[in-house]
Amino acid sequence: MPSRAVLLVNLGSPASTSVPDVRRYLREFLGDKRVLDLAAPLRWLLLEGIILRTRPKKSAHAYEQVWTKNGSPLVLTSRSVRDKLAANLGAATPVYLAMRYGRPSIASVIREMVADGIDEVLLFPQYPHYAMSSWETVVVRVMEEVAAQAPRLRVTTVQPFYADADYIDALHTVSAPYLAQPHDFVLFSYHGLPERHMRKADSSQAHCTIVPDCCTTCSPAHATCYKAQCLATTRALTARAGIPTARYSVSFQSRLLGEPWLRPFTDHELARLPAAGVKKLLVVCAAFTTDCLETLEEIQQQGRATFLAAGGETFTQIPCLNDHPAYIDFLANRTQCWLTPGR
Repeated sequence: MPSRAVLLVNLGSPASTSVPDVRRYLREFLGDKRVLDLAAPLRWLLLEGIILRTRPKKSAHAYEQVWTKNGSPLVLTSRSVRDKLAANLGAATPVYLAMRYGRPSIASVIREMVADGIDEVLLFPQYPHYAMSSWETVVVRVMEEVAAQAPRLRVTTVQPFYADADYIDALHTVSAPYLAQPHDFVLFSYHGLPERHMRKADSSQAHCTIVPDCCTTCSPAHATCYKAQCLATTRALTARAGIPTARYSVSFQSRLLGEPWLRPFTDHELARLPAAGVKKLLVVCAAFTTDCLETLEEIQQQGRATFLAAGGETFTQIPCLNDHPAYIDFLANRTQCWLTPGR
């Protein structure tokens, strides 16, 4: 019986597009203290008193625009990644899949692994970049369940792989056919974060937003700096693909109101670029390994409409890595390095 396994963890989705299911999902997601990092009473008041009174209906409509006959595109693609990685690795190394929010839950998958006799696991958060609201919350939640259910289970965690050469090669492999088509410009749209999260992640409390050009000035703070890591991914991919500096830029999407978030905002850039002469646009969403609501509805649908209404002519969101063979190879190679140290 196998004793070593891989655990992939992605964000998750509501169980359906019904308003009650979306409300349940948002309550779990936004109730995470690493997502809404407020004092518990304030988080409860904001979530229960404001957000969950209005947002579930709007979000349910958005999910309806991308839902498939078989369910959530994020969950379906994640299952395909699990199955293809398992086929690549062979029966000796089983692959499990959990979602940080929704189902299958981390708790249920840890129980399954314990029942299957797994005693060592490679935890592979499906986030290339560090953020306390994505990569960190996955790791913390897994370790909480391990401590509660299986304290003898040994866990090795894959660190953020935003600049890993094999990861950049996989991004390039997926992007290359689109980059070969006529286009004027490439916009790298990353998920946004509150600026406050950036400062909070800086353990020195002396670099982020304090040092001029802090994201491009070398610092140990970059180990937990989401924006610096996004910029590093962009630099690496544009160098690999030979995209000139003048033909790409970086923006941030999916912001909430109420405090400063990372700029420039993607929706503002999509409205601005046609007036700057960009008529044929490619968009890369490299913060996501899997196409999801934020890429399929926010970018492919809303973003396209914004860009075309502003005078753009063609708009293409390059697909995420999804279950592309290049990404499966990346996951398999990282797993083999764990299985055979020194390889």
